[in-house]
Amino acid sequence: MKILTLEQLRAAEQAALAAEQISNLDLMQRAAKTFADWLAEQFPAGEYQWLSFLCGSGNNGGDGLAAARILSEMGYGVEVFIYRLNRETEDFLDQYEALKASGEVEITEIFSLADLPVFDEREIIVDALLGSGLNRPLEGELAEIVEAINQCPNIILALDCPTGLQAEQPTVSSSIQADYTLSFETPRFAFMFPDNYDRVGEFHFRSIGLPQEFIANLPAHNYYVTPKTIANIYQKRGKYAHKGLFGHALLIMGSHGKMGAAILATRACLRAGAGLVTVHVPSCGYEVIQGAVPEAMVNLDDDRYVFTRIYDLQKYNTIAIGCGLSTKNKTRNALCYLLKHRDTPTVLDADALNILAQSPDWWEYIPKQSILTPHPKEFERMFGRSHNNFERYELLRQNAMELEVYIILKGANSCIATPEGNCYFNSTGNPGMGTAGSGDVLTGILTGLLAQPYSPLEACILGVYVHGLAGDLAVVEKSQEGLMAGDLIDYLGKAFLALNPKRKKIQKKVQSKHPIV
Repeated sequence: MKILTLEQLRAAEQAALAAEQISNLDLMQRAAKTFADWLAEQFPAGEYQWLSFLCGSGNNGGDGLAAARILSEMGYGVEVFIYRLNRETEDFLDQYEALKASGEVEITEIFSLADLPVFDEREIIVDALLGSGLNRPLEGELAEIVEAINQCPNIILALDCPTGLQAEQPTVSSSIQADYTLSFETPRFAFMFPDNYDRVGEFHFRSIGLPQEFIANLPAHNYYVTPKTIANIYQKRGKYAHKGLFGHALLIMGSHGKMGAAILATRACLRAGAGLVTVHVPSCGYEVIQGAVPEAMVNLDDDRYVFTRIYDLQKYNTIAIGCGLSTKNKTRNALCYLLKHRDTPTVLDADALNILAQSPDWWEYIPKQSILTPHPKEFERMFGRSHNNFERYELLRQNAMELEVYIILKGANSCIATPEGNCYFNSTGNPGMGTAGSGDVLTGILTGLLAQPYSPLEACILGVYVHGLAGDLAVVEKSQEGLMAGDLIDYLGKAFLALNPKRKKIQKKVQSKHPIV
């Protein structure tokens, strides 16, 4: 799914008006109904009866007035507070008159902070003051009102975009700190960054029927990965498929005291569907790997403790290197040799990235189309510090283009930057995955997919998505605190099963006939 700019959204709205021959007011009514239906799904009237709408006098306020009227008709107790800004849009005034005419909703004008009511804790506050129309820092009386709202213990919902949040650049002033945000058609670009989480909360988005053909022709650099994205990537296996069709992956990993990383990556690579997996470890890891992952073949290094050399690189479909590797000089030299003699996409993680951070003159040896998987600190070591997430995003894009590689910056909404300068933000995963070894599991998944073969872009998008989905499935039973990296591997099968609803139905049918299965 494309993440549209505000300018593109306005253009799509105008295209909808022209194509359907409707008015702005009709589209506003559609947006309000969409919001009202979403709110009713999340907070049913029987459990959450009272809603307080804070509306500005622009189109976002008009959306709020229309939604307040609709929700009142749906059985909610609704009160509206209006803070009039410098101008009132025509659509706002129309919705204001319609709300007054309904006679069902109490409307109160707010002229200053002193007029802000004391909300009952049971009320849900709906922010419809400004939406995404702000392009400068919030200041003055409105900033004080926003800060006062944030101090309330109530659940806060933002309609389209939290007031004060700048949708396409860093926010440097106050904003509503919403618990939930619903945007229309696509999420906003600013929703993707961790420093805006306290402002946006849990975000959702719903279509208001903007023309998809028009949107399909709009240029975009940013995408949000959805189940529909994955459905277009995921490859179902044929009945007569065999291991020879799913590639031979080589994992160069582990060192004395760090064999756990190699085990996690190897198990994940196998669970991701690689046909054959060989893991290259120092000789001290032989018994450890053979005992922990009997499905994998083991290739031993000449050195007892660290990686120093590898032969026959060409017989592997794909190679991954870095997890638990160490950064000793012998290992550094071996990595340099591998990069110089490898001309197909390679997965680089952990200590491989730390070595490259110390030797930027080696970056030119990285095979084109390779996949780099840094966490924020590794990214900083390689490419330098950034003042904010927007700046880091640009640094990510630029380096992916310059190096002609895929860079996965790990975290919430992990971002995949491509050699073409596009970025894909992931939609799965949870804070419980912030635990030791989670990145090793991702490396294994990526390697397994790349071997099968998926293209590097497909492997990145599918790999990051299914990694997060396994975490989302595991956390239901394990909790965020109790989640361990090995749990992600255990739930990979269920994650892949969830990608293919037809296979899931077949499995249920088989189980009904054969309960043992």
